Amino acid sequence: MFAMNPVLVIAAILTLLPLLAAAFFAGRVKGFGAGLPDWVRMLQPGVLVVPYGLVTWPVGAFRWGWFGVYLAVPVVVAGMLLWARRVDPEQRGTWRDFLVLGALGLAVDLRWLEGAWPPHLAVFSKMLLLDAGIYGFLVVRELDGVGFDLRLSLRDVRIGLREFCFYTPVAIGLGLALGFLHAHAIWPKPLLLLGAFVFTFLFIAVPEELFFRGWLQNLLERRWGRGWSLTVTAVLFGLSHFNKRAVHFNWRYVVLAALAGVFYGRAWRQERRVGASALTHACVDTVWSQWLR
Repeated sequence: MFAMNPVLVIAAILTLLPLLAAAFFAGRVKGFGAGLPDWVRMLQPGVLVVPYGLVTWPVGAFRWGWFGVYLAVPVVVAGMLLWARRVDPEQRGTWRDFLVLGALGLAVDLRWLEGAWPPHLAVFSKMLLLDAGIYGFLVVRELDGVGFDLRLSLRDVRIGLREFCFYTPVAIGLGLALGFLHAHAIWPKPLLLLGAFVFTFLFIAVPEELFFRGWLQNLLERRWGRGWSLTVTAVLFGLSHFNKRAVHFNWRYVVLAALAGVFYGRAWRQERRVGASALTHACVDTVWSQWLR
């Protein structure tokens, strides 16, 4: 129904555009609001509501209430981070930064806004919230040290694959012992495997690594140092999986995800590059989904 809809394709492109622009042209995006009054910079991300209208209007799912929510959220995020920048120019991190991260993270994890979308299109909610964060932290907050650059270097690849190799035997041993992992003797077609990896990298690994490592671990490290920030971020990453693939608290998933978060955090912090940790993350998730789920 939706696959060949050109309006849906346009909405998808508009939703992905901020992510790709920030990933490949961060310097230009960061200067997007340069010279503009702060109130203009705060209101600009309201245009992120456009994909909501494009997706829902043609199928009769448009609601003015949800339109208002998707219009307001990016503006509020930008406003909070503008406030944070004013009171914390040294970028030590304030409660405003963490309130924004907490609200965005919970909205995605608990699926607060997914009811706005037609069936099977709730991924738009996650991506639009990510776009709001990208605009807020890059253009308004101008947060340093994020490392969101998907022009992968050989060093990114080496670091990412190294942490994957470190984590894999630990995860497989523990996962099989806990009954969370189940080995499957299959070999998917190479193109399907590549497609699964690319999809996982772009739509799961990159958004989660940008949020947890580029923003959260980055800010926590300025206050608590490398060790505590890595540990706390990994624990929170694990807890964000409590409701995945289970009706109740999935403690096995939490344990494996928290352990994975340690290795993802190590991959990010070595060169402060989201691409490296996203590569580790995508490799882990692809192997899990193809052979161990």
